[in-house]
Amino acid sequence: MMNGQVPKIGEAAGFIYHELENGECSLTQLKNNLLANEFDNNICLMSIGWLARENKVDIDKKGNKWFIKLKNR
Repeated sequence: MMNGQVPKIGEAAGFIYHELENGECSLTQLKNNLLANEFDNNICLMSIGWLARENKVDIDKKGNKWFIKLKNR
């Protein structure tokens, strides 16, 4: 990964964090919201990984869908 993308991943992680302050979202919802704000699919997935690595989010699979929520919410 090029270092030039790290700030964009961080920016997307902040966007996701603020989206999740309103409650749990499906991965599809988050990707659509990010795409609407000019972030691509890969940036979305890397940003969720960033938040998971920082222990900020819980990620669950229900049936065939993935859901993300902030820890302790």
